[in-house]
Amino acid sequence: MKESLKVSDILALGFMTFAFFLGAGNIIFPPQAGFLAGDNTFPAMLGFLTTAVGLPLIGIVAVAIAGGGWKGLTRDLPTSVATLMAVLIFIIIGPAFAAPRAGLVAYEMGFKPFLTDAGQLELSLFSVVFFAIAMFFSLSQGKLIDTIGKLLTPALFAALVVLAIAVVVNPQGDVAAAQGAYVDQAFATGFLEGYNTMDTFAALMFGMLIVDVIRKKGITSEAKTCQYLIYAGVIAATGLAFVYVSLFYLGATATGVAAGAANGGAILSAYVMALFGPAGQIILSTIIVLACLTTVIGLVSACADYFSSLVKVSYRQWVVILSVACAVVANVGLNQLIAVSVPVLFGLYPVAIALIALTFLRRFMPNPAIAYRVVLSVSLVFALFDAAKIAGLDVSALNVLPLFNFGMAWLLPTVIAMVAVRFVPAPKSESSKAPLNGKLN
Repeated sequence: MKESLKVSDILALGFMTFAFFLGAGNIIFPPQAGFLAGDNTFPAMLGFLTTAVGLPLIGIVAVAIAGGGWKGLTRDLPTSVATLMAVLIFIIIGPAFAAPRAGLVAYEMGFKPFLTDAGQLELSLFSVVFFAIAMFFSLSQGKLIDTIGKLLTPALFAALVVLAIAVVVNPQGDVAAAQGAYVDQAFATGFLEGYNTMDTFAALMFGMLIVDVIRKKGITSEAKTCQYLIYAGVIAATGLAFVYVSLFYLGATATGVAAGAANGGAILSAYVMALFGPAGQIILSTIIVLACLTTVIGLVSACADYFSSLVKVSYRQWVVILSVACAVVANVGLNQLIAVSVPVLFGLYPVAIALIALTFLRRFMPNPAIAYRVVLSVSLVFALFDAAKIAGLDVSALNVLPLFNFGMAWLLPTVIAMVAVRFVPAPKSESSKAPLNGKLN
């Protein structure tokens, strides 16, 4: 059996990973952030790239060095806790938020503009067709690298390159002054805005799916699997950075065509219309629908792959169940879905970040079991304070916490916890063996 991939297969693997990540939030949030950041676009963009590109890439690397799966990442946690965490993350990136949101954005920006009187019926019909297509591709689990990496993604990336070049060559306005939180907290605001992509969650779960795809290509070596997984992450991160930088610049120079725009989708639509005229809507629709479709395929496949390992329901059956669930949830509406998802992200994203950090620091922890429990618990508790604030609860008494006003009350306590557990001794059963072995020697 072969132990190497051709360059074309490696590129296809990277493009597939890029397509899985590039979905609804990745396209609608950067223009809005750039528009509001204005002359503070650079620090805001750096903050956004940290959480929307840097963390997902580090997450992919963490999955690789942990052995390519969730069990490796969470081997120092009780099995029940690790399973609960995985289920919650898969529900968030699957049928509860990310996948239905992708379908809704595809409808709002890729289909609705061509309708004269769109209503609930049109949304329902679109949801059925869209998620049926995603289900069709997801059912062919072993052919993901070919159908997405070699077919869908090149078309998506070509459309994005055309848009990026047009924005640089013909910007539609001057960069205006920063607005709102971007005036004084540009980096921190961009950092938190990157949560909305949900890509750090996705990285932890896509890693398992990508490993499965690599093995279906005939790679059995753990070292080679790890190597190709990292290659895929680097290619995906490079593509995402290219997209984000161009969309941030688009938003920052949109003052001439999108004044008063309510969201990133409206900014993007107005900009594309100004650049390309009526044909621009077709270009934009192509980008949006392909981006959202490839992401949903990745999300449904990853969720089905994991859930089929938990219960005696096959992968294909889970694909059908999840696709139907996504279609149903998508009918809730985009604004309502985003409003519910943001507090959840603020509550759980720091836990994912802490888990990734622990993967790299584990070798320095004398007692990993205690370290993981303490650090993840601390990050969760303080992240819930941030989530409560975002949800609109009165938590003004917590203003004394460091970085609470920046939405990152979890950061300092989590770092302190990581330092503290470094000094927790190894379990007695392990430390007691050393003197005995010394005497025998």
